[in-house]
Amino acid sequence: MSPMKSQNVSRVVLASGVGAVLAATALLYLPEILDRDAPRPPGPAERAASAAHAGAPAALPDLVALIGDREEWLREHPDDAPSWAVLGAAYTERGARLGDVRDLPRAERALNRSLAELPAGRGNVDAQLGLGALAGARGDWKGAKEWGERVRKAAPRRWNTYPLLIDAYNGLGDYPAARKAMERLEELHGGAVVRGRAAQVYRDRGWREDADATALDAAALAATDAERAAAHTRLGQFAWERGEPAEALERYGTALRFVRDHAPALAGRARALAALGRTEEAQRDWRAALARQPLPEYALEAGELAESLGLGGDAAAAYARLRSGSWASPSTEVVLGLLDADHGDPVAAVARLKAAWAKGHRSVAVADALGWALYRAGEPEQALPYARRATDEGLRSASYAYHLGEIERALGRTGPARRHLEEALRIHPSFSPLHAPRAVAALAELGAPDPDVVPEDALSEEELDRRKAAEEKEKKQEGEKKQEEEKREEAG
Repeated sequence: MSPMKSQNVSRVVLASGVGAVLAATALLYLPEILDRDAPRPPGPAERAASAAHAGAPAALPDLVALIGDREEWLREHPDDAPSWAVLGAAYTERGARLGDVRDLPRAERALNRSLAELPAGRGNVDAQLGLGALAGARGDWKGAKEWGERVRKAAPRRWNTYPLLIDAYNGLGDYPAARKAMERLEELHGGAVVRGRAAQVYRDRGWREDADATALDAAALAATDAERAAAHTRLGQFAWERGEPAEALERYGTALRFVRDHAPALAGRARALAALGRTEEAQRDWRAALARQPLPEYALEAGELAESLGLGGDAAAAYARLRSGSWASPSTEVVLGLLDADHGDPVAAVARLKAAWAKGHRSVAVADALGWALYRAGEPEQALPYARRATDEGLRSASYAYHLGEIERALGRTGPARRHLEEALRIHPSFSPLHAPRAVAALAELGAPDPDVVPEDALSEEELDRRKAAEEKEKKQEGEKKQEEEKREEAG
């Protein structure tokens, strides 16, 4: 075997372009890894190479082995541009999977070294893809889009470009472009990973039945334990979002039987256990998830569960950890905004999230968080367009519906507030240990509908048309106002 005894890994669990980039760069070494004189059981390198060939998740130990292998090789062969690209992509994925921000500067140095040895103009597509994935891991969606579109122009049939672009377009709130990228990905590549990606796109559009059916396809096509764990975690996520914690618990348990310390499954199981009243077990799983993959959203949810249980000290410790930590997660700005909105300084939350919005980060998650922060800062009128934007895209989210209902309640829009609070609890009665009880209390304060107000289903078609026209006019005016505000932000 050649000294390039490379080992390999692929996708970050539940949709990230990082692993797809690594799969493509590591494929450079697939033939030599599999070309063995004597037959023997496949080792980590062979397993990882096979996973990369399919664009599927590989085990974390294989990723660690790959990093060590390339580091050792590059000490003796510092001019090997492809190996620097593989190493940079591997650092990015390890940082994303372990929440270790220290790996991201390492990734940047390795990828820039790859381009120094083999410039982009001479065909170094892998390093450019790696830099795009690194930008995505940092939440720099504009940078990820620029790198991805540059590679797509140079090599339009490189399938691993499209997961990167899907993430970038979603982060920028350009959902039509994300859907087009998904269609192109399906034309170029197949298997469990692509079906899983398609399931996420359907879920984002609110097509729950299609999402679940496609996620089941992905689980059936999964070929390795890591891939099966990712697929069943996705099914657990979908069940949870439908308000079915018992089914979610079963799905997450299946994922953990394939990979016993799978952090997304541990976090999902913690949510489901909390919703089922098994709070001690939920706290245990949150600790385990944070130990395995310290993501900001995990810290916030663990803290809110503790707060709901009256464990003020544990909650304060979780919130302090969240504020003081360095996080290798593209969701950091949204999570810190929600933390300040609910457990700190809402005005600071508004400033943070407006800055993200000004950078072009206009996903439904940012829109929802900014709307909620404005409401908590005492600006419900400004909050309303953002909250509506978050709920209009298609994703059925109990949390987003709750936020919109509370904003409408603050504005005295009793009917819409009641509908959206009821919708939140209908989607998921236990969507949050803190906010679900507040939604119930808010509905109780609103009381029953006024019997003197004619319900919509009893109105004439003419009256319904009139109301619809008035609502559309109001939305148009709000949209124009929002566009003017965005222009002022960009000009400033």
